[in-house]
Amino acid sequence: MPRFLIRIEYDGSGYVGWQRQDNGNSIQAELEAAATSIIGKREDVMVQGAGRTDAGVHATGQAAHFDLPHDFSEEKLPLALNANLPRDIRVRSAKKVSDEFHSRFDATGRAYRYRILPRRIGTALDHTRVWHIHHPLDVAQMEAAAQRLIGKHDFSTFRATHCQAASPIKTLDHLSFVEDGEGIALIASARSFLHHQIRNITGTLVQVGLGKWTPEDVTTALNAKDRAAGGPTAPAHGLYLTDVTYPE
Repeated sequence: MPRFLIRIEYDGSGYVGWQRQDNGNSIQAELEAAATSIIGKREDVMVQGAGRTDAGVHATGQAAHFDLPHDFSEEKLPLALNANLPRDIRVRSAKKVSDEFHSRFDATGRAYRYRILPRRIGTALDHTRVWHIHHPLDVAQMEAAAQRLIGKHDFSTFRATHCQAASPIKTLDHLSFVEDGEGIALIASARSFLHHQIRNITGTLVQVGLGKWTPEDVTTALNAKDRAAGGPTAPAHGLYLTDVTYPE
């Protein structure tokens, strides 16, 4: 039975998140329905994602795998799936992989982008895709604070209280700000992340940008290893899963 790795982009605004749930529509459920449709509904297809994104979170480079009972070409499979998907979910590519491949457990890295728009007037077009901050931000100070979080740390301060990860210790490989149109974006990459880790880090760094915190305060919060010592959680709608990497 052929196994495929697919790359997906989606606008998460209208979904309860990646994971299939009883309380609303999910990205996973839509993909499973589309995959089941293209094989004539002879059997249900189970789609396994590389990571779970929360309600409102977007993706430009999510990855997932599934098995099909008969073969499809790598070129035609995305077209067939997209014909059965809502317009805010697109399968960008498909690749045949080994039967042992797993999109989550074989991943060697994940990258995220968090978009921030610091201007007095909000945005009509991107209000569900960027965090609007009404005041200017000191990006240089935010960058200085971000550098203090790179490396291997206990990230309990930036971990959701209901996070199910076995350990709060993670290695953050990259964390920096780049220009993003009129705004800025926080770029983060690591092998894996804790639940809400990027959103909690972003919320804390914005406090630095507003002048309410100093970079030294961020180090103090990190060392406290206590969620109560951290800054607020940034909204979900500014976050994008941009890439999942695998060994060649």
